[in-house]
Amino acid sequence: MKFRPLVLAVILSIFVISLSLVEAISKSQTPADNTNMNKDQSAPTADQQKMNPTDRALAEQIRKSIHDDKSLSTYAHNIKIISQNGKVTLRGPVHTDAEKTSIQSKAVAVAGQGNVTNEITVAP
Repeated sequence: MKFRPLVLAVILSIFVISLSLVEAISKSQTPADNTNMNKDQSAPTADQQKMNPTDRALAEQIRKSIHDDKSLSTYAHNIKIISQNGKVTLRGPVHTDAEKTSIQSKAVAVAGQGNVTNEITVAP
């Protein structure tokens, strides 16, 4: 029974050390690359996507065109496509200028020249 306080002290020390390690690990983790992009709430935002059949079909066709291109990165496959009254806004990060250009050309092919606003950023 003499060792009971010692055992409790060791257990408490291990607990405190493990909490310190968890805190240090969580502080050292890098946030997702698009964290700042998600904070950007300038218009238009994804929740402003129109739900009329024409705009939904427009966004769907562009999304399918992008998704079918297997040469694009996961970032490129996940950009935001916002369609409002036949106008399309592209937002989000991609890895290269070539991906940015490819996505824009796919959107223009569907929506038409002058109907696409490209706000895609290149994030290494």
